[in-house]
Amino acid sequence: MSDFDNYSRVNKFEKRRKNTKSISILLILGSILIIVLLGMWIFGGDDEESDAQPTDTEINEDETNENTDEDTVDEDTSSEEGNTTEEDGDSNEEENDANNNVDVEEAEPTDDENVLEAYTGDWQPVGTDQEGEHTTTYEEGSQDRNEMEQAIRVATRLQEGNMTTWWLENGGDQKVIATVSNKDESENYRVYLSWIDNQGWQPTKVEILKENDQKYRFE
Repeated sequence: MSDFDNYSRVNKFEKRRKNTKSISILLILGSILIIVLLGMWIFGGDDEESDAQPTDTEINEDETNENTDEDTVDEDTSSEEGNTTEEDGDSNEEENDANNNVDVEEAEPTDDENVLEAYTGDWQPVGTDQEGEHTTTYEEGSQDRNEMEQAIRVATRLQEGNMTTWWLENGGDQKVIATVSNKDESENYRVYLSWIDNQGWQPTKVEILKENDQKYRFE
């Protein structure tokens, strides 16, 4: 084989190698360009969505602000309700102060072996909403009965939820004798009441009993 043929073959091989290298470079550049464009499209789209929609942090902050506003409204309402309750309580306390601070003194008990001791006090009538001529009513739940029991609690210092009324009886003209106890019957009382026109029932004397002598009526 001649030197010329060898040279031609080498020359062709060299040109083919260069063309292959150029094509490879172009393919690599094209691939990089495609990757860059895809990256811009993907990440650029996320940025736009991020701008358009609030993040979780922003949502949480908005919810927190809304909850804070609601809590503020609730606190204001509770405060107003609390003030109303306090005002009502103050009014009731003022009405009851006169009787709550009454000093009691020992009194002569009735001739009854069941009476341990007796006492009186300068109690005031408990007040009434009844108008016109008064008629004593013993029926449970009636206004007259409720006012009687209010006067009994004033004289015995029993609380409304801790008092059982066992018996009410006529003690004379516009007078009532009541037998009551606390819920566990460890304290038993006989209370004398008098009706004062336009002012309500007034306690006049309390007897402390050894035992509930009216319970037998319900056995």
